[in-house]
Amino acid sequence: MRPKTQNVTRLDYCQYLLVSQINYTLTNFADHSEKFSHDALNRYMAGERLPPKLTWENVKSQIVQTPNGFLVFDDTVADKNYSHEIELVRRQYSGNAHGVIKGIGIVTCVYVNPDLDQFWIIDYRIYDPDGDGKTKLDHLQDMLLNCVHQKQLQFWAVLMDSWYATQEIMLTIEKYRKIYYCPLKDNRQVDDSGGSEPYRRVDALDWTEAEKQHGKLIKIKGFPGNHKVKLFRVVLSTKRTDYVVTNDMAQDDTQAVQEVCGFRWKVEQFHRETKQLTGLEGCQCRQARIVRNHIACAILVWVRLKQVANETKQTVYRLKHGLLSDYLRQQLKSPAIPMSFA
Repeated sequence: MRPKTQNVTRLDYCQYLLVSQINYTLTNFADHSEKFSHDALNRYMAGERLPPKLTWENVKSQIVQTPNGFLVFDDTVADKNYSHEIELVRRQYSGNAHGVIKGIGIVTCVYVNPDLDQFWIIDYRIYDPDGDGKTKLDHLQDMLLNCVHQKQLQFWAVLMDSWYATQEIMLTIEKYRKIYYCPLKDNRQVDDSGGSEPYRRVDALDWTEAEKQHGKLIKIKGFPGNHKVKLFRVVLSTKRTDYVVTNDMAQDDTQAVQEVCGFRWKVEQFHRETKQLTGLEGCQCRQARIVRNHIACAILVWVRLKQVANETKQTVYRLKHGLLSDYLRQQLKSPAIPMSFA
């Protein structure tokens, strides 16, 4: 057998993540490759630096911009609950697990074109406060600044969840003369009385029928002077009500607010698809650099899958799982392990 001596490239590793269906480890790659040894793969992943800007470089030609566009910010946790001694892993809350788990936090930014009902990942950051001293809020600020000044994207509004609905973030968005829509945490202190009554929890406010349909003006505790925003009570189910604030003072329709906020789930779709189809959580190496590079490649693989899906009018799931079709046809024609009975 000829020795595996060829040099590994980013394209090689991404191709592996694209075609592999279950196992996304370096060991599995080496076991199935005629060109690369495990040592060669490990050296490449430990020595390469694949920054988040590669995502933008690969996706920018695909994006269809619109003045009606949304920037959607959120974060996800790559589950490492059963891993030990992997760098970048820390205990943090996971919305998917509905609790605190061990994992790697990833703050993401998705661009949504509501006219076409399409979306693209445009930026992300690894949450590593011990390494760079930055919070998730810092990462959002950095990506927002980059979208406005470097990427110069067309967008109308920023969508984010209650974790990011801070005074600093909201005022920063206003500084860029953009709109935001975001739910508040139920215990956020607000005033709808014009200063005649004390601040109350947002979920304790009284609502007239007109206010339920058209929203009302409030002041959020801690905001400067007479700075007010519009608040809407959005009933999603019998067990869940969101209290959504916006600086879009022309907005007066609760149903329209719910429709706008619905585009925020595009980022959740991205998180789900990367975890299920690209092996985002599948790296078992301990070194932070290898883990960072693996995440970068997993996101690049999603970019490629999404591009082909848009071109062929298929889902990314059908594309990925369709890779098994040829294998199934071949095995049905000439099975490697023939079935037999006693």
